[in-house]
Amino acid sequence: MENDDEIKTIGDALVYSSEQEEKSYTLTPTSNRTVQPIALMRLGVFVPAVRNKPQRGNAVIDASADFGQLEIAKAEGYTNIMIKGSRLDMSTDFKTWIGAIRAFSKYGADSNRIKLPFTEFAKLCGIAVDDINQRSRDRFFNSFLRLASLVISFKNKDGSKVTITHLLNSAHFDTEKDVITLEGDSRLWELYAFDHKVLLQLKAIQALPRKESAQALYVYIESLPTGFLQVSLERLRDRLNLNSTISTQNNVVRKAMKELADIGYLSFTEVKKNGVVYFQIHSRKPDLLPNKE
Repeated sequence: MENDDEIKTIGDALVYSSEQEEKSYTLTPTSNRTVQPIALMRLGVFVPAVRNKPQRGNAVIDASADFGQLEIAKAEGYTNIMIKGSRLDMSTDFKTWIGAIRAFSKYGADSNRIKLPFTEFAKLCGIAVDDINQRSRDRFFNSFLRLASLVISFKNKDGSKVTITHLLNSAHFDTEKDVITLEGDSRLWELYAFDHKVLLQLKAIQALPRKESAQALYVYIESLPTGFLQVSLERLRDRLNLNSTISTQNNVVRKAMKELADIGYLSFTEVKKNGVVYFQIHSRKPDLLPNKE
């Protein structure tokens, strides 16, 4: 970030200002929108759940390009950055992560260890008060296990320096006091504070219940620059990180793109150039509002 750019938090909002561009705007996470790290949106960290399988499997993701922009990587010269751990789904794990980001943005200005009532945390995840019960608590517990399992390793070019940490260091429940304590790694604070973030509208995700492939592609596409886009079918397959045959994955991607078009989020054309299939994305409307006459 240039020296004349500034990002700071006021309450639970992100305020970005740039002297060069002479602009300032505020990003505020709410029940309808979340502020997310661009790197996690582009990488296949949160993917569709594997249905009808007792085990989720593990993820191995090369994050060298995206996480290479973090201060820890630039300061230590880390060029080989890998993410390994449980596959994280869109239906539960992404919602838990949204709640964690909102909680850290609200309470984590002075510490990477925060404490808040469990009911408040559940609300930050988008859970209605009437749905906060033992079953939802168990789902959060299991989700935090998966989030904490995600190991991020940093290595420099010759392997002489190595740092190993977790996406989330720890989560502690006190059922008697009904509070939850979360701890993140301060070296990854850019993932918890609001640096290098975009405002992610949640209307599209809410309009796609149980359609996790479409949800995951929405998160990825929203991380890309505004305006006309051309994204290859192969890149969208990679983002979903599925384990089925290529032809099946292609069908999943095409179905997900149609679902995104059906809810009014985007318009696209599928084309083939030199044997490579691309999706040309002409327009995007994350608020899902119809065009004004």
